[in-house]
Amino acid sequence: MSGHYSSFISATLQGAAKIAIARFGRVGSTTKVGDANQVLTQADLEIGAFIIAQIQAHFPSHNIIDEEAGVLDKNSALTWVVDPIDGTSNFAAALPTYGIMMGLLDGASAIAGGIVLPAFDELYSAEQGQGATCNGRSIQVSTATSLVSTLVAYGIDGHQEAPEKTAAEVRLLGKIIVQIRNLRTTNSAYDMAHTADGKYGAYLNQTTKIWDNVALQPIIEEAGGVVTDFWGKPMDYSLPLTKADQNFTICAGSQQMHQQLQKIIFSS
Repeated sequence: MSGHYSSFISATLQGAAKIAIARFGRVGSTTKVGDANQVLTQADLEIGAFIIAQIQAHFPSHNIIDEEAGVLDKNSALTWVVDPIDGTSNFAAALPTYGIMMGLLDGASAIAGGIVLPAFDELYSAEQGQGATCNGRSIQVSTATSLVSTLVAYGIDGHQEAPEKTAAEVRLLGKIIVQIRNLRTTNSAYDMAHTADGKYGAYLNQTTKIWDNVALQPIIEEAGGVVTDFWGKPMDYSLPLTKADQNFTICAGSQQMHQQLQKIIFSS
């Protein structure tokens, strides 16, 4: 049914956004064991529980991967992938640059996704073959032809356990920065959404999880863009229930910006 999943995603994200708005600026946070970059709030748990309940009510036979709840295996080819708050560190600090994300895999293919930015009242959604929208209006990726005329978002985490990895990534980031107009980095769904609607030319990150990417991919692709891993290879969502702990990377944006960024990455 055309738009069946995207309509459900939009309605669910609207409900989740109400929870986020009610909790914004009123929650404490903790750091997840073993990773100082990962922050958890009570709002993450409440939003995740709400989204899972909606999925189970409407699609009880589908699998679910939720950042906080983990994997719910229903032995289905269809898997919902949920990030209750993307940009939790921002949310916990009462910064508005956060979002809520949910996407749907059919086997290894990302076929539908949505991102809501509650503080900005913006809801992005897409379903394979149906185009991408923000608040019901069609969107497209940047039409810029040169990196030097675009803003590029790059999410980066520090690796206290491997500082040399962070140092190498910062050197590469420096090479990118000198070839773009300006760098933007909220390290959250905010950056992803504005790559889909063309405000940014591209979005990159070398430290993500499956729930950071599945929702975004169909939105970018239906908006006319490209999504690959950081080095230009197709995203691998095969056997998704086994990949909740796996590190993912991403390079997403318009065709031209993606190609130009890949040249910089491979010249390093």
